[in-house]
Amino acid sequence: MRVAYLVSGAAGMYCGSCMRDNRLAATLIRQGRDVTLVPIYTPIRTDEPDVSIGHVYFGGINVYLQQKSALFRHATPLLDRLIDSPALLRGVSRFASSTSPADLGALTVSMLKGADGELGKEIRKLIAGLQAWGPTLVHLPFLMLAGLAKPLRDALRVPIVCAMTGEDIFLDALREPWRGESFDLIRRSAEHIDAFLAPTTYYRKHCITHFGVPAERTFDVPMGIHVDDFRRAAPPPARPLTIGYFARICPEKGVGVLCAAFAKLRERGRSCRLRIGGYLGKADRRFWNSTHDELLRRGFGGDVDFVGETDRAGKIAFLHSLHLFSVPTIYHEAKGLYVLEALAAGVPVVLPRQGSFSELVQASGGGLLYDGGAEALADALELLLDDAPRRTELAQRGVETVGRLYTETVMADRTWEVFERVANSATIHVNP
Repeated sequence: MRVAYLVSGAAGMYCGSCMRDNRLAATLIRQGRDVTLVPIYTPIRTDEPDVSIGHVYFGGINVYLQQKSALFRHATPLLDRLIDSPALLRGVSRFASSTSPADLGALTVSMLKGADGELGKEIRKLIAGLQAWGPTLVHLPFLMLAGLAKPLRDALRVPIVCAMTGEDIFLDALREPWRGESFDLIRRSAEHIDAFLAPTTYYRKHCITHFGVPAERTFDVPMGIHVDDFRRAAPPPARPLTIGYFARICPEKGVGVLCAAFAKLRERGRSCRLRIGGYLGKADRRFWNSTHDELLRRGFGGDVDFVGETDRAGKIAFLHSLHLFSVPTIYHEAKGLYVLEALAAGVPVVLPRQGSFSELVQASGGGLLYDGGAEALADALELLLDDAPRRTELAQRGVETVGRLYTETVMADRTWEVFERVANSATIHVNP
């Protein structure tokens, strides 16, 4: 079986989906599987060796320009190559930050219309590239590209598999009429997709009810990480007790909630520090500056370390410096790769009882769940700050479970099992 695995780049940002897909492809290739990782929109950025091909299809700038003007739908191959150059595409996040909600809605609908939308030229380029390589199965990275299923299937005569990775956050935020039309197009496109893969049971069930994808063609494929380099030789120093956050720094990821909970702990007289790491985009800098200024105003700013974005070694060192980890997202998280990384590093997690968090914490036994806002988070953190033996117990459970259930090998084996099932049978049975 020869698999063309499409992965969506996130411009200059580390992206959990990119890192997961890159690790999956790398593991399958190491196992001797015939897999090609094909980036779309932008080159991917990952903290491990990048195994994707150098050519980017559906270049983000080109797609936007073709949606806006018929002129670019007839651009010469030379102009296409210039617009799709990797160097230019890596800066597309700055370009995208100024895109209006109406433009995003219209572009999303156009993508979901597939060959009937404004991006027929890009679809033809992708088909030509895949035909030259000759895959026997194509994997799409998310539901926003479900409109590609029919033209790819018609041209290549191969099964189509589509991942479901947290699209609800983006699609639910679209204005009408684009939101409703997007949902309708996803339901129509589903008939051309042989299997849908979800990173958690929570999100698989959510997509069945929320998007109307057929339950009998949905499968759980657990996330997996390379666990070996996360292991630490010894726990962090007993003092200062340190709480950490490592994810994109933005309101929806809940960093403001964590900062508010930290301030409550300090007001209660708890001696502890807060470390914040992750990507901070231009659009969120004012939010972060305001959040940090509030901590300074209350006299706790000196107890906060802002680490920002790091490479893999820096991220692992960051996790090894922590006693507790929390990313209290405002939305219901579909994945939570950062949870697995913290657990693999021996750091107990404290997370809201929602989305994939409930599933991951209950499966691992590596942390606490809480209900409520900053006050409830502060209570849960305080409970573990006062109980070193329990932190040790939770850390040991987390390390053991991730090393058994959420490794790169488990993820790769389960993915290939679904691929083979799709390739060898016209009927897809319900996920066990």
